[in-house]
Amino acid sequence: MSAVPSQPAEPFFLESAPGRRFCLFHPPVGVCRGAVLYVHPFAEEMNRSRRMAALQARALAACGYGVLQLDLYGCGDSSGDFGDARWTIWKSDLAAGAAWLQRRLARPLTLWGLRLGALLALDYAREAPETPHSLILWQPVLNGASYLTQFLRLRVAGAMFDEGAQTSTSMLRQALQNGATLEIAGYDLASELAMAIDTLPPADSLAPACRVDWFEALATPDAALGAGTTRVSTEWQRRGVDLHLHALACPSFWITPEITESEAWLQATVAVLQESADVD
Repeated sequence: MSAVPSQPAEPFFLESAPGRRFCLFHPPVGVCRGAVLYVHPFAEEMNRSRRMAALQARALAACGYGVLQLDLYGCGDSSGDFGDARWTIWKSDLAAGAAWLQRRLARPLTLWGLRLGALLALDYAREAPETPHSLILWQPVLNGASYLTQFLRLRVAGAMFDEGAQTSTSMLRQALQNGATLEIAGYDLASELAMAIDTLPPADSLAPACRVDWFEALATPDAALGAGTTRVSTEWQRRGVDLHLHALACPSFWITPEITESEAWLQATVAVLQESADVD
């Protein structure tokens, strides 16, 4: 993506028990139009998507939005190991990040979540003391149990190369239910975190009380939306959610082995925030 004018990002540590959270704040250029809190995805998807998240944060800052990138507990450069992470702590981290942005900018808050981070943002938004001004969902995970199964399959796939090893997602899920911590693709997954993800309400029932801009990546411009996306978006619209669905041809940058960018995706996200601000 072509360079955009912006101020240097401000790195700092935010106190949020237990320990501290590493943050990058991208100050808004010119008049501040809003505050944005980024909710990163799970495990390796966080690392794969760092480039796109950084580019988007800079682009939003250049358009007048203050953006806070916060490493959740046990992730990135924040306190704790991944095996110490808990869903409830992550929601507390979002509360701390939102409060910091309010103190710094005193502007309407947008939660911007990617993949499982989008589901975390939805779960947090329904309990937040103040309803967010809007939500930006990048390729949201729609069902925590299904997502956990997909993650467990990484362990199953690895076991196929270990002669004599036998395992399945049901066996791994049972071990987690019994309190075990499992090493999966280099990450220690604690029982408490796994079970919290496994028992999350599906996105169908998490209809937000604010504007939602939902971005879905398509393999080709003429590809159809997935059945899950169609089902959840239809249910949300039935329940009166101010939903704006954006389907773009874009590589799955959160899982591609190489660093992947999509300028069209970045520009579309900037455009919807500007549109919502103009409507207000």
